[in-house]
Amino acid sequence: MKTYLLLIISALSVTVGLNAQAENKPVGITADLMSVTVTHNGAPVEIKRNQDNKNKVIAAFSKTSRPCPPFCIQPMVLTPGLETLGELEVINYATKMAGGDSSILLVDSRTPDWVARGTIPGAINIPWTDLVPAKGATTEGITRIMTEQFNVGLAEGADEIAIDEALANNTVSEVFDYSDARTLVLFCNGMWCGQSPASITTLMKYGYPVDRIKWYRSGMQAWEILGLSTAKP
Repeated sequence: MKTYLLLIISALSVTVGLNAQAENKPVGITADLMSVTVTHNGAPVEIKRNQDNKNKVIAAFSKTSRPCPPFCIQPMVLTPGLETLGELEVINYATKMAGGDSSILLVDSRTPDWVARGTIPGAINIPWTDLVPAKGATTEGITRIMTEQFNVGLAEGADEIAIDEALANNTVSEVFDYSDARTLVLFCNGMWCGQSPASITTLMKYGYPVDRIKWYRSGMQAWEILGLSTAKP
């Protein structure tokens, strides 16, 4: 009897050990890449996947049935000529930024209440509402974002009055010079989120070159599901 019990205990120990080993296998970004280091708020931040094999997505992204409208599924191609990105492409852009490439800007288009829960390391928050006059955006604020954040120039002779008139008359492309504009990588909460599409639609209305706008459609929903690192704004 004693020998029998010892055999059972031994078998259980082996099983528990194997299960523990199986539950703690490395979780890479790809088979050849465990992590990358980017810059967030001026400090180095490591992007990697959660190493706990039992980890589950946070509650904020566990809902499957948000009411539509407004949380309707976005198309894969938002507009002709606009490139839709996956996680690896976003990580690549963030890595280039960290390496000193100032021609790229990773933009979280969500409102600050969402961003406070965590964002993609390396991203800056420019809420979609800050670009839309109907949502309270001012001429001064829009101009500051375009010139200081997006590196957009002003057309010759354009001043705040001219920009204000252009916003009212839907002729913004005439007052901005996009020759040196940054490549923007925009995202929001995911395939059901309309915040980054709203930013993209607005920027295209303003004449922003479509080849300098990239869209991470899956956004924070997929980023969280994959267990990728997040950072506070």
